[in-house]
Amino acid sequence: MVEAIRSLGWFWYITEDAAKLEKHKCGKWMYFFDDQEFAKKICEKAIEEGVCWECKCSDLELQGPTGVICFYLNGDDLAHHRSVIEFMIRNDLIRRTKTGRLYNNSFKFDDQTRAGEYGADFEGKIKLEEFVNLNTGEWIHE
Repeated sequence: MVEAIRSLGWFWYITEDAAKLEKHKCGKWMYFFDDQEFAKKICEKAIEEGVCWECKCSDLELQGPTGVICFYLNGDDLAHHRSVIEFMIRNDLIRRTKTGRLYNNSFKFDDQTRAGEYGADFEGKIKLEEFVNLNTGEWIHE
């Protein structure tokens, strides 16, 4: 069982390898939710499966009614991009259009968060389409 650390409006799930995350290379793939128990179980599952070294989800009791899960990795870590994206697809954590196409989500660097890049001001430097075919969900580079 993975233990969460509840702190400052978040449930944190951290492994010993989280020290490998580098401040100016680190970022996250995100999933927005409204079910706290589901979010906590997904974070636990991600850590148990070794998908990422660190993840967190909003504490809806303090931040509600909706929150975000963040799966952290270094932006240049292609192996972990793949593991997180495949995990998100397997667990239906990437929204789809009416035609079934995956939304072209962006990876968000922590430097962008620190700079206050949100909403209309946010422009992702890494997009889902760089890794998977948005129509099929299949990995582009084997």
